[in-house]
Amino acid sequence: MKMIQKLTDGWNLRSCSAGRSFETKVPGTVYGTWLEHGAMKDPYWRDCEEAALAMMDGDYEYEISLLPDEALMGCRDIRLRFEGIDTLADIFFNGVYLGHADNMHRIWEYPVKSLMGETNKIKVHLYSPLSFIREAYEKTPYDGAPEAMQGFPLLRKSHCSFGWDWGPRLPDAGLFREVSLIGVNQASICDVHIRQRHSGGSVILSLNTTVEAADDGACSCMLRITDPQGMSITYQMEGEKYQFSKAVTIKTPELWWPNGYGKQPLYQVEVMVAADGELQDSWSRKIGLRTMTVNTAADEYGNKFAHEVNGVEIFAMGADYIPEDCIRGRVSRERTKTLLEHCRNCNFNVIRVWGGGYYPDDFFYDLCDEMGLIVWQDFMFACAVYPLTPEFEANTAAEIRDNVRRIRHHACLGLWCGNNEMEMFLADNQWVRKPLQKTEYLIMNERIIPELLRQLDPDTFYWPSSPSSGGDFDHPNEENRGDAHYWEVWHGGVPFTDYRKYYFRYLSEFGFQSFPAVKTIEQFTEPEDRNIFSYVMEKHQRNAGANGKILQYMSQMYPYPESLELLVYVSQLLQAEAIRYGVEHFRRNRGRCMGCVYWQLNDCWPVASWSSIDYYGRWKALQYFARRFFAPVLLSCEEEGALSSSMNVNEENRCIRKAARFCVTNETREPVSGFIKWSIQDAASDICRQGQYSVEVEALSVCSYPWIEFPDIDIRNHYLSYDLWIYGEKVSHGASLFVPPKHFEFADPKLELRRDGETLLIHAAAFAKGVEIGNEAGDLLLSDNYFDMDAGEKRVQVLQGSMEGLYVRSMYSLMPDYSIVICRAD
Repeated sequence: MKMIQKLTDGWNLRSCSAGRSFETKVPGTVYGTWLEHGAMKDPYWRDCEEAALAMMDGDYEYEISLLPDEALMGCRDIRLRFEGIDTLADIFFNGVYLGHADNMHRIWEYPVKSLMGETNKIKVHLYSPLSFIREAYEKTPYDGAPEAMQGFPLLRKSHCSFGWDWGPRLPDAGLFREVSLIGVNQASICDVHIRQRHSGGSVILSLNTTVEAADDGACSCMLRITDPQGMSITYQMEGEKYQFSKAVTIKTPELWWPNGYGKQPLYQVEVMVAADGELQDSWSRKIGLRTMTVNTAADEYGNKFAHEVNGVEIFAMGADYIPEDCIRGRVSRERTKTLLEHCRNCNFNVIRVWGGGYYPDDFFYDLCDEMGLIVWQDFMFACAVYPLTPEFEANTAAEIRDNVRRIRHHACLGLWCGNNEMEMFLADNQWVRKPLQKTEYLIMNERIIPELLRQLDPDTFYWPSSPSSGGDFDHPNEENRGDAHYWEVWHGGVPFTDYRKYYFRYLSEFGFQSFPAVKTIEQFTEPEDRNIFSYVMEKHQRNAGANGKILQYMSQMYPYPESLELLVYVSQLLQAEAIRYGVEHFRRNRGRCMGCVYWQLNDCWPVASWSSIDYYGRWKALQYFARRFFAPVLLSCEEEGALSSSMNVNEENRCIRKAARFCVTNETREPVSGFIKWSIQDAASDICRQGQYSVEVEALSVCSYPWIEFPDIDIRNHYLSYDLWIYGEKVSHGASLFVPPKHFEFADPKLELRRDGETLLIHAAAFAKGVEIGNEAGDLLLSDNYFDMDAGEKRVQVLQGSMEGLYVRSMYSLMPDYSIVICRAD
């Protein structure tokens, strides 16, 4: 049997310039080790990033002395395997040079049998990534995103580790994945490729296995398939010595579905190779039985762009995922599981892995399989041009082979995408110094990568770039085909209602910034830093001028907040409303538009950014809004008022249409029926006018209702309240103003907050907008938050966090001399 000796403990990590060294473990990194030993300041604290960056001007060495396992020494072949080296390294075994690593996205493996002794020493010399990119850029300048350091495209390292418009410049180094000695006897499994063919209610699984075997031995190969109930069947695979295959028909398959469309049953597939009657190696993975593609067929609007699973077109709802931490040793299965559980519980069905980080760990994809989250997988190229030398091509081809073979069997894999935003920027000649660079782009993304995928994973859809209309610089951000990135709301400064002018087929990036929770700000600042225009706060805001942009947008919508706490609160409401405007509009146009994936889900450090969950896992208002606007059955309201007519209160003959229409979007595979109940209410929640619609909505469809005109309402004192009832249960509530909140004459809702075990009861005496419930520790997670409520009572479940120091506030808290409400127990 193959022997594996993991090399985890006993390493020493030394700074070649400073001479300091520490005992450490692998996986690990320089920053992680130095922090563990108290040898550096937290790079996330204030402006300590700068000192941490300077550390990467030097080289570092990992060393380990080891006694090999006795069984390992008896193996025919022994290999030293690095699952991930970040990034530039020379590797030595017992003083013998094995090779040079220059790509953190690859696996590096070296034969060492002939070098093994009773005691052995491994040395990995890590070279400065900063020195490399400076010298490489001076020699061959290739450009990219201006927030990252010059030369970043010239090194196959997580691009955002050199900085981004949400991330710091912390290009950590280390052995960030497992290192092991692997002993092989007669045979080992090199590769297993599983393909599915669905026909007539059955699934044919075809497996091809490549084996590396000794010249003097005969091999056999067995296949075991275990269904979701634990029933197993074993098969003899056909072939000889190096290549084996088997086709198995599963007659009553349990299909895998994305979250919200069905269950996620998984089958276990095991391949075992034997020689001379003894087991030599095994390979085991879990798979889901499903068909998965992207439908780009022509239609009346242009061309579709829709995930199609088991023949069903689904509406993509999710967010863009970036690396979870700049210090990779802090990323764990448990942490990623919590993050992805938040996504699943907020009705996500898609996660887009953005191309400027690194390929996630295996457990990321395992978790997405289990939770029904389709993965849009970018290759790790983003916002840059790349030199397509023979060396670069060979290096990146190896990277692609390693990762495609690692990921391709996962049920969650929805598509491969060549890069992030390169086609769009190069089409506009951004970062292009010479025409050759555009040719290099086309060769890489429209020939090399798709050719590799035809060999390695021909069953998964490939898309050349995001955004794209299909490639060849053919209007890559066009509205009527392909996927789009839309940034006029935010970067362009246009109002939220501008989303309604567009009908993108699939919106894979759009976003709006906010500040993280006050408790998060406190974790990287001193009290004197807590002004959004302070040096430290601007160091933790990487999008130039964005703190001012938040205030600019805030001035359109809200009264001026007079404390940091209120500023954070309002900024999060602003962000959530911005994204809600977009998502609800695009979901109202299901069929024409088939995806809303907002930027971004998470942060890699504590920062003001576009995330909906901050670095410490605290939900912003946007994450609570996402649970509501990604609901499988959504009631949305398209209002016409000052925001869509005229925001100028001094305009002569100002004319504002006061109207609204409702839409119910059913993103389930079953029809729904019920009714919409709506009312015009004044600030005290007294009803002035009301009505009702019956609801009958077919599966995976939309039902829109006529415009209702409200010519006689006082738009500063009246609002529209609406509820959706399905099968006797109120499934959603919303409220729409006809003026920006800053101009609405709110009455004091006299909020009361009471505890009843794990339930919180909120009572309002009048209309309350943006009700926020928090606690002193800043660790509260609720079933609902940042909601609007009519006068009355609402119950909210506490899912996580301390019940000490509970408080509640609403938009009325922005009024002068208003105090937040502290909870009282029953």
